[in-house]
Amino acid sequence: MSGAVIVDLIVLAGGRGRRLDGAVKPAVEVAGRTLLSRVLDARTLVRHVVIVGPETAHLAAGDTPAGSTPAVWALEDPPFGGPVAGIAAGLTALTATDLPDWVLVLACDLPWAADATRTLLPHLTDPTLPASVQGLYLTDTDGHAQWLTAAYRLDALTAAMSRLGARAHGASMRELLGSLVLRGIHDDTNAATDVDTWQDVLESTARLTGATDSTRSTIE
Repeated sequence: MSGAVIVDLIVLAGGRGRRLDGAVKPAVEVAGRTLLSRVLDARTLVRHVVIVGPETAHLAAGDTPAGSTPAVWALEDPPFGGPVAGIAAGLTALTATDLPDWVLVLACDLPWAADATRTLLPHLTDPTLPASVQGLYLTDTDGHAQWLTAAYRLDALTAAMSRLGARAHGASMRELLGSLVLRGIHDDTNAATDVDTWQDVLESTARLTGATDSTRSTIE
């Protein structure tokens, strides 16, 4: 984390895991580690971390590394309110700390979250980045915006959330971000690849372990 820019992290670890047969998504293992623990590899690149998720996800976070500040846990009320409600809960938790310049927002299903963070962070300190740009997000190889692999200026994100007010519960990310000036960053390393299904678990495990097509058949 640059000394000139303070970045805090909100990890969204809620959801019902419907496409994973109702599994606790943060606790799903990819290549021998939980998804949440992999996302938290990014904690060394930021200052404070807030994890928004239920108590059933706590063990999936693993131990706090030596020298790291323990994460703060939060949960939207009522639960399962979607990503926007989760971000709102995370922002509320951040008000208990010295406020950052930028908020990094990551879903809990990103095995390469640390790599994605390393792609985003240099852009936050780029002196040519216009002050009018209020958020940066990764785009996948098809050009799709990954709004939950992104960094947002705290003041802009807080203002957008205030405009939603009580409508944050169940709101879409498009509703939250529609008024913001955003810039996409091409993700040519596929670091924003997420895990939504058991097939994604298999494919991500194979990619992380270097398994070939022949070895993947034994995994399946």
